Amino acid sequence: MAGLALDGANPDVSLLYDINGLAADAPGWFDRVMELVGEYGTMFGMVLVALWCWWSVRRREDAVTSVAGLVWAPLAAGIALLINIPIRGFVERPRPFNDHKGLEVLIAGKTDYSFVSDHATLAMAIAVGVFVANRRFGLAAIGLAVVAGFCRVYMGVHYPTDVIGGFALGTAVALLLAPVAMALLTPLMAAIARSQKVGWLVRAKGSAARGAAAGPGLGGPAVVPAQRAGDSERNDLAA
Repeated sequence: MAGLALDGANPDVSLLYDINGLAADAPGWFDRVMELVGEYGTMFGMVLVALWCWWSVRRREDAVTSVAGLVWAPLAAGIALLINIPIRGFVERPRPFNDHKGLEVLIAGKTDYSFVSDHATLAMAIAVGVFVANRRFGLAAIGLAVVAGFCRVYMGVHYPTDVIGGFALGTAVALLLAPVAMALLTPLMAAIARSQKVGWLVRAKGSAARGAAAGPGLGGPAVVPAQRAGDSERNDLAA
C-alpha cells in the first residue's frame, strides 16, 4: 500500500480514498443503491422537487417571477454544461481510477475527463435555479445536489475537487446570469399567464379571483377610504 500512502499526501486523493473506501466495506446491495442514486436517482429527485415547486408557486402572488425562475433552472444547467466542455478539454484530468490503484469503481466505461463533474454541475445549476424561484424548495434541491456529488466520489468516478468545481460552476452560471435571464423570462411568463389556453402553466386557475376576494394584503384590490366616505354620503342623500 505504499502507493496509497504516497497519494495520501494529497488531500484531494486522500479524501477520495476515504469516501470511496466506504464502498469497499459496504454490502453489494448498498453499492447498487448508491450507483442508482448517483447516476439517476438524484436527477429524478431534482425533477420531482422542481415540479412540486411549480405546482405550489402557481398559487402565489409572485407566480410569474417564480415560474420564470423555474424555467431558468434547466437553461442555466444547459449553459453550465456547455461552458464545462472547454474546461474539460483544457484541464484534461484523467478519471481517478486511471491514476490510482485500489479504488472501488462502481461504474465502468467512463473514458472522458474528470474535471469538472458534469453531474455536479448539472445538479447544482438546477438547484440554484430552483432556489431563485423559491428558497424552501431550493434548499431541498441543493441538498439533493450535495448527495449527487458525494455519490460521484463514492462511486470512484470523480475526485472531490471535481465535484466542488462542478458546484462552483453551476452556482456561478445560475446566479451571475440570473438577472439577465429573469429580465427576459419574466415578461414572457407574464404574457403566458394572460393566455386563456396556457395561462394555467404560470398561474393556477382561480388564484387571481381568490386574491381579489381576500381583500387588501392578500392580492385583492384595496378599498380607498375616500371612496367609502363618498358612498356613505350618496346613501345619506338618497335617504
